[in-house]
Amino acid sequence: MEEDDNLPAAAAAADSALQRKHAAMIERLSNSHQSRLARKPNSESNSTFISTSSFLSRFSESKNSIESTLSRIRQTPDPHSNPTLKSELDNVSISIADLEKLVAENSFSLPSYEVRTCLKTITDLKQLVEHVTSEVIPRKKFSFKNKSTKKITTQNDTVSEVPNVESKDSVLRVLDSPGFRGKENEVLVKEFGRGNDEEIREFVLSELKGCDVRLMGSVRALFVHKLIDCKVYVGPVFGSVLIEEVTNCVFVMASHQIRIHQAKRCDFYLRVRSRPIIEDSDGVRFAPYCLKYEGIEKDLEEANLGEETGNWSNVDDFKWLRAVQSPNWSILPENERVGTVDISSREPKI
Repeated sequence: MEEDDNLPAAAAAADSALQRKHAAMIERLSNSHQSRLARKPNSESNSTFISTSSFLSRFSESKNSIESTLSRIRQTPDPHSNPTLKSELDNVSISIADLEKLVAENSFSLPSYEVRTCLKTITDLKQLVEHVTSEVIPRKKFSFKNKSTKKITTQNDTVSEVPNVESKDSVLRVLDSPGFRGKENEVLVKEFGRGNDEEIREFVLSELKGCDVRLMGSVRALFVHKLIDCKVYVGPVFGSVLIEEVTNCVFVMASHQIRIHQAKRCDFYLRVRSRPIIEDSDGVRFAPYCLKYEGIEKDLEEANLGEETGNWSNVDDFKWLRAVQSPNWSILPENERVGTVDISSREPKI
């Protein structure tokens, strides 16, 4: 009888153990299912493929349209007497800038090889535009001289003259763009979009030494070439910044894309939508954007640069293909960084 009395208890114990095993099995299956949902390898891979494929299709379509337009312009009979060609070429340049902005905004999700290929294509398109322009529109020969082409206001409220210059060994190729050129030990100030002049799409800083440059407001593109011992403070750039051959300089700038070539011992305080790119550079250091002037918040928002992305520290060194950190750049230590730089007044406040 005792054995019979123990049967219900044993059965209950066995049933309880079975329920625990069953519950554990259900939990494992549930966890496995949730893990598969989280990973979603097939859909995620397909999504990435579709995204990249869609971008490349759009890029190729824009590139073909630009090349077709340039081909048509080159075949224009008697182009020198056609007054519309200059505006057409200007529109082509705008299309190329938009294409460059498209690459910048998508570079974080694209394979590095595709980014490099697209940037090379954009460089080729810019050179093609220049070549076609030289064919169909007569140009004057430019050289350093005292004849002024654009008046700008400097820090001491005097009028400075900016000569046009052609640099044969420069890849910048922006002969007609306004800018500061050939200055030494000067404070150079420019305000964009303040109602004092027409819209400036591109601006150039070239062959400056020991200068303090302050650019307030927004500009579409900025080209920097051959600067030594300069401090450059820049508001938002809608498109891209190209920096070439700079030494012992400090740059504070915000842009959708920033490319740096042949920089030596320079500090960069950046806000950038895509990863900064360096090539043939060494001793360059990076920190977050720290500029201030009256109205900068509005300028940043209008340029879609109102939020900090953190990309200032995600630097791509295109000449360093190893998996380890490139020795050519580093994060600027916090104890060596400048504070917020206010360029609203006569002397920058730090």
